[in-house]
Amino acid sequence: MNFEERLSDREAWSIGDGCSAGRVLDLLSTKTVFLVVRECLYGTTRFDDFVARVGTSAPAVSRALKQLKAAGVVEPVPYREPGNRARDGYRLTRAGEDLLPVFLSLMQWGDKYLQDGRPPLSFVEAGTGRPVRARVTAEPAPEAISDAIEIRLNPAWRRG
Repeated sequence: MNFEERLSDREAWSIGDGCSAGRVLDLLSTKTVFLVVRECLYGTTRFDDFVARVGTSAPAVSRALKQLKAAGVVEPVPYREPGNRARDGYRLTRAGEDLLPVFLSLMQWGDKYLQDGRPPLSFVEAGTGRPVRARVTAEPAPEAISDAIEIRLNPAWRRG
């Protein structure tokens, strides 16, 4: 990447706390927060399911959901099972759905550089089976929405 002329003197300017990437990292500051977003993208909605699937404590998941709710990434969705009290489930807002390319980019990088052999999951276009990838591109570029993506277990993957 190259800077435009007026930014070429790196000592003359700084964006400091205004850095959008830094703000995203502040929001997704823990592994638990990021994995809660992953689970939302995978369709998890109930608190107990987040705890089980993320593999951490209930207080950690509760903190993550509160942080994501305060940032407008998730929203509560009330539900009630017969014979039980009403509870809140959680779903992604539009801002949360817009984290899909971030999630896919990190997964793709991990698949390429951190997996020994074939990665555990593939993300494909639901109708065609074509691989879905995040990439840097000039606009306008076609955008896939999460409902159009199917997640598949790679048959050759074996847990290490």
